[in-house]
Amino acid sequence: MRKFLAHRKGFTLIEMLVTLTLLAILATAIFPLAKTAVKREREIELQRNLRIIREAIDAYKKLADEQKIEFDEDTEGYPPDLETLVEGVEVIEEGKEGEEPKTKIVKFLRRIPKDPMTNSFEWGLRSYQDDLDSDVWGGENVYDIYTKGLATALDGTKYREW
Repeated sequence: MRKFLAHRKGFTLIEMLVTLTLLAILATAIFPLAKTAVKREREIELQRNLRIIREAIDAYKKLADEQKIEFDEDTEGYPPDLETLVEGVEVIEEGKEGEEPKTKIVKFLRRIPKDPMTNSFEWGLRSYQDDLDSDVWGGENVYDIYTKGLATALDGTKYREW
């Protein structure tokens, strides 16, 4: 009998069940943490992309206020759409005394960032003339953007309000 026990290899059924039970408990504890970490990463990406686009809108508006670009008076100096920020606009640079003004193309974005909440390049847009709580873009200009995602953030706010 002693010889039989000395040559035994492998695990008993009870050892396997205990091990699997421990692994299942650990997995159920880690899953919510991993889910929260993924959501937090998407929130950070959303904040970053909103900031990038809003800074580009502000840079366009600044050039319009300085009258360095031509724009329709109806747009209040804001870009007509997001594609304009990628395609760029002609900026008038004053030359030295006696020289004619020069123009150059200024681009504000390399590309339109992806909305991580909807996984698309479609953003909610607001015109300067739109109501603050409006979900419909008036189309006159792009004053602000927001995600079209309807979910709630980890801090309890709606992503659309960011």
